[in-house]
Amino acid sequence: MISLANASLLLHGRDHHLPTKRRSPFTVRSSSSLQEIDKSPTTAEDSKLRSELCASVPFPPIKAAKRVVLVRHGQSTWNEEGRIQGSSNFSVLTKKGEAQAETSRQMLIDDSFDICFSSPLIRSKRTAEIIWGTREDEIITDSDLREIDLYSFQGLLKHEGKAKFGPAFRQWQVDAANFNIDGHYPVRELWGRARNCWTKILAHESKSVLVVAHNAVNQALVATAIGLGAEYFRILLQSNCGVSVLDFIPRADGGSPLICLNRLNQTPGSPVATGSSAGRRTSRRIILVCQGSTQDSEATVSKLGDQQMNMLGVIQAQKTAELLLDLKVSTIISSPNNACAQTATIISQVQEAADCLGADCVPRYVEMKNIPDLDVAEIFQPSTKDTTDVSYLRPGWLNGLDDRVTSTLRELSGQAWHSLLTELSDESEEEKIVVAVAHPVAHIALIGHCLNLTEEWLGSFHLDAGSISVVDFPDGRTGRGIIRCINYTAHLGRWSIPITRSTVDDDSF
Repeated sequence: MISLANASLLLHGRDHHLPTKRRSPFTVRSSSSLQEIDKSPTTAEDSKLRSELCASVPFPPIKAAKRVVLVRHGQSTWNEEGRIQGSSNFSVLTKKGEAQAETSRQMLIDDSFDICFSSPLIRSKRTAEIIWGTREDEIITDSDLREIDLYSFQGLLKHEGKAKFGPAFRQWQVDAANFNIDGHYPVRELWGRARNCWTKILAHESKSVLVVAHNAVNQALVATAIGLGAEYFRILLQSNCGVSVLDFIPRADGGSPLICLNRLNQTPGSPVATGSSAGRRTSRRIILVCQGSTQDSEATVSKLGDQQMNMLGVIQAQKTAELLLDLKVSTIISSPNNACAQTATIISQVQEAADCLGADCVPRYVEMKNIPDLDVAEIFQPSTKDTTDVSYLRPGWLNGLDDRVTSTLRELSGQAWHSLLTELSDESEEEKIVVAVAHPVAHIALIGHCLNLTEEWLGSFHLDAGSISVVDFPDGRTGRGIIRCINYTAHLGRWSIPITRSTVDDDSF
């Protein structure tokens, strides 16, 4: 392996002056800016740190499209023990962690990566070595990819941290962005490191990049890429060997690239198998299911009308129904669109046959509802020809929509999101799982509402037909939603969407 400091192909970022204009907490105005943390600064040092979180400088321009695949290391010995690792370097992969890394290797074996960056910590470096396999290029280690620095917390079991540090440990749990220990703000420092990593990664002349690192730093990499501040820590989950994908698309004017989160936390195991998020038990969950593929083979916005699913769409719906069979779904809410209604019906039929299929000892009853606010087809019909001819399979295509379309989409999806949250508020069931079936465009807008983002963020996410995205509510429907995964397609088997694809002579992916 070679050190990043000695890699001549990488350039160093320049110093930038950040604007310090104060904005209302959680008010998002531009997809290139970070949100402010909801707590007033009390010292000059706090004020300076906070101003650095309020805004980010643009990313350096790129000449060609670049796809970056982030992978968290496999389970480590300290993960298994419940010990706080931080940036310490004492834990190694368990047998389960080695197996997870091997599964990720198989998942990525056909992908044409140009380069691999890795954290220098043993657990991450070993995961990178397993995934990288027999590829000839050396792995580049970068200390900025190490896990979050947790100072005096490191090495403690969680109950020891609680007993020894009391209020500080509580703040780490509930207000991590403002958590201070040993004179440091670990999450804020991490966000700065992540920005520095992106400057170096984007400067490398490669089109397909593999990055193997850790839970917190991968969260920071995803968040800073799409312009989210440190208050989003623990909102975008990163499981052991979970894979996240970001697309960087060059602008014609040579400015900062368009950035799209193509996938979040595609895991070796099922994304719905456990009832916990960020280490907390959850009994309220929304699963966003994208309708199966339709008879519109070109997948253009102008043909978002009421179409039937094709055979691939039926298979995708059946695969999704099979994945959800291990869950007891309470309610399925669907767009009235034909393809959505077909998908919802297939899921319902499999759920209600759970006893016959050996997944439950008694028959299940699933309530079915239609919500017109989930039907987005009419929004796009009066739009311009340039917009309606765009394929919604292309990452970042929503960036080209005019303000009228995005405003209407956000308004309708806001009403739909409120309806989904209302479904979760039913206290008659100890566990409540709501499945929403709609077109990918509708679900992208719902993810925006979950994250409290404006329509400027629509182009920052991508969903494929047949994919699922999972949102957990460990604090109940009134608490913040935790994004467990976005655009998960591994359940589709041979019909799943590849993590990456060849970038040879294909700058647009």
